[in-house]
Amino acid sequence: MKNVINSGVKMSKLYLITGFLGAGKTTFLKNFIRLFEGKKIQLIVNEFGKEGVDGILLSDLGAFLNEISGGSVFCSCRLDQFEKVLQESKNINPDIIIVEASGLSDPTGVKKIFSQTDRFPNIEYQGAVCLVDAVRFPKVYATARTCVKQIASSDVAVINKTDLATNEQLENTINLITTQRPNISLIKTSFGKIDQSILNMICCDKSNLEENIMFTADLTLRNILIKISPTITKYELEKFIEMFLETTFRVKGFIETVEGEYLVDCVGNVINIEKCIYDIPNDKKGNLVVLSGSGMPIQKYIKEAVKWYEKYIIDVKYN
Repeated sequence: MKNVINSGVKMSKLYLITGFLGAGKTTFLKNFIRLFEGKKIQLIVNEFGKEGVDGILLSDLGAFLNEISGGSVFCSCRLDQFEKVLQESKNINPDIIIVEASGLSDPTGVKKIFSQTDRFPNIEYQGAVCLVDAVRFPKVYATARTCVKQIASSDVAVINKTDLATNEQLENTINLITTQRPNISLIKTSFGKIDQSILNMICCDKSNLEENIMFTADLTLRNILIKISPTITKYELEKFIEMFLETTFRVKGFIETVEGEYLVDCVGNVINIEKCIYDIPNDKKGNLVVLSGSGMPIQKYIKEAVKWYEKYIIDVKYN
C-alpha cells in the first residue's frame, strides 16, 4: 500500500510491536526498522518503569525517537501523553511510525485509538506484531494476563529464541497461541531475524475498530527501583541480583562498577551482565529496574539481598 495524500497531508503507517518482558522486542525492532530503508521513521518507545533503558539501546538507529516511561501507553496513566506524541507526529511527517509497547502493556484498545480519524488524520494503523519467547511463553502465559491480551490484539506472532527451545517447548508455545488465535500468522525465528514477508502478514482487521474496549492496567505487576553505588564490583553485582532473580520477570539497567559500566538485562533466572557500549547519561547510571508480580515474594528476597550488600545499596523504591 502506498502513502496516500489526504487534503495535502501524507499518511504515516503505524506498526505496534508488543510482547511480554524478555521476548526480544528490542533486538527484533532493530531488524524490523531495517525493512524500511530510505524511509523517515518515528520510533515511540514505552517502558513500564520510570527509568527507561530501551530508548538508549535504540538511539543509534537513525529514527526520530520519543520515550514514554512510567506506565503503559494504553493505560490512563500515560494514554494522554501517547496521544499527544501521536498528534505531534505530523510535525515530523514520518513515513513510518513504530511503537514499541511496554512488555507489561495491555494493547486491546489499540484499534479503537486509531479509529478516531478526526484526532489522527495523518496516521494509518497497519497492525501489531507480538514477540514471544519460545522457552518462557507457557509460564508467562499462565501467570500474566497481559500476555494473553497481547496475543489477542496482534496480527502476527513472532516466536523468538527457537534456538534455545526444545521441540516440546516449541510445540507447547505454538499450541497455546493457536488455541487462543487459530488463524494468527506465525513466524519462528531466533535473534529477532525477519524479512520483508512479515509486512504482508501484518494486516489489521478493521471491522471492529469502533469496539468499545476499556483500557486497564495489570495491577498484579510490581516495579522496584534499586539505586546502586559505583563502588560495587561486577562479581558482587551478579551475586546481589542472583539472590532475588528467580522471583522476577525482568531485571535491567545501566550499572557503574569498579571495573566500568555494564548493561544488566536479565530474564527469568538467567543473569546477563555485559560491558556497556553506549553513552549513558549520568542520571541513568546506577539505576536497576526490577519487574515482578504480586504473587512473587520479591520484597522479601530484595530485603535479604540488601542486608548482604548494604554498603553498595543507596536506595530502594517499591512502586
